[in-house]
Amino acid sequence: MIQSMTGFGKASLQLPTKKITVEVKSLNSKGLDLNVRMPSLYREMELGLRTQISTKLERGKIDFAIYIENTAEQTSTKVNVPVVKYYIAQLKEVNPHADETELMKMAVRMPDTLKTEREEIDEDDWDQIQVIIDEALQNILSFRKDEGESLEKEFNLRIGNIRQYMNDALALDPERVQAIKDRLQTAISELQVNVDENRFEQELIYYLEKLDITEEKVRLTNHLDYFIETLGGNEANGRKLGFITQEMGREINTMGSKSNHAQMQKLVVMMKDELEKIKEQVLNVL
Repeated sequence: MIQSMTGFGKASLQLPTKKITVEVKSLNSKGLDLNVRMPSLYREMELGLRTQISTKLERGKIDFAIYIENTAEQTSTKVNVPVVKYYIAQLKEVNPHADETELMKMAVRMPDTLKTEREEIDEDDWDQIQVIIDEALQNILSFRKDEGESLEKEFNLRIGNIRQYMNDALALDPERVQAIKDRLQTAISELQVNVDENRFEQELIYYLEKLDITEEKVRLTNHLDYFIETLGGNEANGRKLGFITQEMGREINTMGSKSNHAQMQKLVVMMKDELEKIKEQVLNVL
């Protein structure tokens, strides 16, 4: 079952003094492009977290974030009282008659009048946060699988269409060959010259062999079958599917260059259109 690289996962946790929210978003990318945003309190955990995310999600442009919302009445930021008093004393020396309230307003705007006590990581809290990180990652994996199911249905539809257009083109082959023969015979008759019938038949066979699309049909059929087979693989297979579509494109282009028949060329264009739709969606496959 294929997975999409597009996804979203979220999980939340309420601790005694704060609410923790984990969000992870993913878009398609050629490789792993991981951006982690988290409070400085947990920065020392980032390296292990990156390993955990890359192991789970493998590939894609991934934005991972941990948000903290303080719900307690207390705050870690406090007034640095000795510093404020020191500023007020200095301001009084400058202007002994200044109003105390005005001096206070000026003092608290001075540098270092607020101090923030550095928090230490609570191991119990981090263990609980790790649970919702796992939950958010599991949610995005579920999202990716659901998207993958939709992609698989789309691919099966497009591959079926290409197969049908190819068969329709092959059904026109006898008509195409006869049209080529008639066109050549008409051209020769207009020249009003005598032609060795055996030599003409030999040259005609050689010419028609160059325009024969049987080999392209066989190879394209194999590529279509291999694409469907790869869809059912257990490993990440977006790159492999991309390579297969390139091979499919080569065979379809060769059919178009050999067809030399208006209706067959129209069917080739329709095959190309279906293939382009597949290529666009393959970019989203993990």
